[in-house]
Amino acid sequence: MRKSLDKYFLSDIVYQLVNYKVGKMGRTSTAKEKLISSAIELIGNRSYNAVGVQELCDHSGVKKGSFYHFFPSKRDLTLEAIDAMWTKFKEQMLDPIFNSDIAAFEKLNVLINKSYEYQSSAKECTGCVTGCGIGNLALELSTQDEIIRQKIEQIFEEWAQYFEDVIVDAINEGDLSVDTDPRSTAQAILAYMEGVSLMGKTFNDPTMLNRLGEGMVQLCISKKKMLVILVYQLKLSNLSV
Repeated sequence: MRKSLDKYFLSDIVYQLVNYKVGKMGRTSTAKEKLISSAIELIGNRSYNAVGVQELCDHSGVKKGSFYHFFPSKRDLTLEAIDAMWTKFKEQMLDPIFNSDIAAFEKLNVLINKSYEYQSSAKECTGCVTGCGIGNLALELSTQDEIIRQKIEQIFEEWAQYFEDVIVDAINEGDLSVDTDPRSTAQAILAYMEGVSLMGKTFNDPTMLNRLGEGMVQLCISKKKMLVILVYQLKLSNLSV
């Protein structure tokens, strides 16, 4: 019996992803975590270059001297914020989906649906579809900051591994041809997802994640299965005429 995903995706999980909250870890750690939380919120809602150290301090309620005690620069804070975002995303989104026992392609569908819920909640909270926080930084800083670019590259490689495992499972389940290249296909899926997130952000429309996300699975499945789906759709069209 396939493991149910319901317990993993209660509404508060999406809320936690949108409203990044940190636990109290003692006075010293709390100040550091507040700065990380503020960086995720401010930089995520605007951009890296639009947010300064003073604003981060004001937003977090941490004095500037304490900022530089924890972080030599805004870049160092951003690197830790990226790690925090990635860890949260894995724990709350990727691991529950990809460690479940549901069928390979169904994992992609669940991810699309949960991404839609996340972006819908983000729009309710901020008025804007925020897109992928890590992807946003990649677009802004990859040609400006090599250290941040390398950090995001490492995350994208790790993220692609989740998709690669799905592709291998799909091959074993007979949903993909045995000559499918798992790594390049996984990278293509990640590129597609990032593109869909960018479209949703550009049009400020979270429904794009559902509408365009469906194409991601269709791009992956075998030509034989695509033909079966096409024939089925044509039959439905003829019945409706």
